[in-house]
Amino acid sequence: MSRSLNKVQLIGNLGKDPELKYTPSGVAVATFSIATSESWKDQEGNQQEKTEWHNIVAWRKLAEICGEYLKKGKKVYLEGKLQTRNYEKDGVKRYVTEIVADQLIMLDGGGGAGRGSSGSSSASEPAPAHSDVPKDDDLPF
Repeated sequence: MSRSLNKVQLIGNLGKDPELKYTPSGVAVATFSIATSESWKDQEGNQQEKTEWHNIVAWRKLAEICGEYLKKGKKVYLEGKLQTRNYEKDGVKRYVTEIVADQLIMLDGGGGAGRGSSGSSSASEPAPAHSDVPKDDDLPF
């Protein structure tokens, strides 16, 4: 049996507020994008920068936390896995690759109620997420 790993780690800024929706069965799902940037100097010594945009999906409790605490421009750390899905639009089959988040830490503070959260999900049926949103008084620093 061969081993494999599908893990993504990102630190970036939200491009817009998360969009929180619920499936017909009542499962929360949040979608948003994160920008990551890198900079370097070219051969002439000019500063260059490149920004990549990543589509993020969060499920269940983690989705609700994202919808409540994340805002455009906020810096976050997240972990998840790459997932490609397809759909048909106007008779054309299309593909989209996104990151299904299972861990999230709000690096900008994220609001009065908490600074970090985590959850888990799977590609076919999202597993229940677990949230650990400590109050500011509970933080060890």
